[in-house]
Amino acid sequence: MRKMMLTGGLLMLTGCAGFGLPHHDPAQAWIDLDSQHEDTTLQALEVDNKASTDKRYFEVQPGSHELTVRYQFPVEPSNIGPDAEPLWRDCQLNVKFNSFNAGEKYQLQAGNIGFRPWAKLYDRQRKVIGQGTPAGCQRT
Repeated sequence: MRKMMLTGGLLMLTGCAGFGLPHHDPAQAWIDLDSQHEDTTLQALEVDNKASTDKRYFEVQPGSHELTVRYQFPVEPSNIGPDAEPLWRDCQLNVKFNSFNAGEKYQLQAGNIGFRPWAKLYDRQRKVIGQGTPAGCQRT
């Protein structure tokens, strides 16, 4: 019995390891996604108006690209009214950058100030190299 439990546990761990992020292709630029709070969601939607292959990150050829992300977040009652419940927003933002480099890792970070979402693209040195422009929001 103990042997079966140990084998089952190892199989589960092996299976979970397969769901991690793929290896970074050194011929492409990698863009990690990061939202500011645990109760928010940031997803990769499109690269140059074509659907992204994975919602967890972007991997693009060197050069100029427009990235579209989906950012879902709650607007806290302090931004609405004293007796209000959090209001959920579902927004898209576009980030353009002209100089993605092969082998480089970037980070796209999103957050919000009240009802307004924001996104910033950082290079490896944490320098802001791009900013998102809102492309529409709706309540959820």
